[in-house]
Amino acid sequence: MSKLPTSTVKAAVAEILKESEEKKRKFTETIELQIGLKNIDPKRDKRFAGSVRLPHVPRPGMKVAVLGDAAHMTQAAALNVPAFDTEALKKFNKQKKPIKKFANSFHAFLASESIIKTIPRILGPGLNKAGKFPALLTHQDSMDEKVVETRSTVKFQLKKVLCMSCAVGNAEMTEDQVTQNTLLAVNFLVSLLKKHWQNVKSLHIKSTMGKPKRIY
Repeated sequence: MSKLPTSTVKAAVAEILKESEEKKRKFTETIELQIGLKNIDPKRDKRFAGSVRLPHVPRPGMKVAVLGDAAHMTQAAALNVPAFDTEALKKFNKQKKPIKKFANSFHAFLASESIIKTIPRILGPGLNKAGKFPALLTHQDSMDEKVVETRSTVKFQLKKVLCMSCAVGNAEMTEDQVTQNTLLAVNFLVSLLKKHWQNVKSLHIKSTMGKPKRIY
């Protein structure tokens, strides 16, 4: 059962959107959920990881690239999605710095079925190290839908520290959209925790330039 009342989240989101509207920035502010955990020992406890698709795209400007076969290259060109074939990837010649720069220039990658297995061989561990190993893109998938899905998905992964964050919206969204995304993200994260709500120390939401609002 969620211990987070919808009204609490909604009130915080309303404040954030109001402040963002009053102090208009030259870019669209992202709204982020910040999580503090407790009663977990990252050294001893089993580390968890999980991802969930939110109902509304929190980061419409998220850059997604396709590592594609011939058919996907053609599709990507028609949809204006940045795409690279194996020839382009081979040009990196497994050099760490250019691959790292390449990994950093996109938020996420999708790869064709025939290419995904060859990526470690062509690029080495660079994308994996950056936590951006591509998601699978089959010929049955709609590329457009897959890009939207990637932009809507948030990941939670316990590393060495007891705090984590993810995007749950942006300042152009409605109060209800950000609230729905936040509640879904929180409840999904809690389901990954061993002792559920007993592992949650604090929850805040904040916009890029705004002050954090505590919701739990």
